[in-house]
Amino acid sequence: MAANIQIIDYVEQGQSLYIQLTVMDEKTGTIFKDEVRFLGELLYGDLIHEKKSPLSHSVRMETIAYLKTHFGR
Repeated sequence: MAANIQIIDYVEQGQSLYIQLTVMDEKTGTIFKDEVRFLGELLYGDLIHEKKSPLSHSVRMETIAYLKTHFGR
């Protein structure tokens, strides 16, 4: 595992789910705190965006997989 993911808080509003989390990218040794959101089954946010994410590729993919599994989406 190259990521340490901690969910701080989340709130559901209709089909939207807003998630505050911290991710430690163990490849770079950097901790990021940000918010992502599910709209239905789709996950949005700069933290996991293919071109905008500050996370290393493997940590970004691991974070996406973790969130989808954790929230069943």
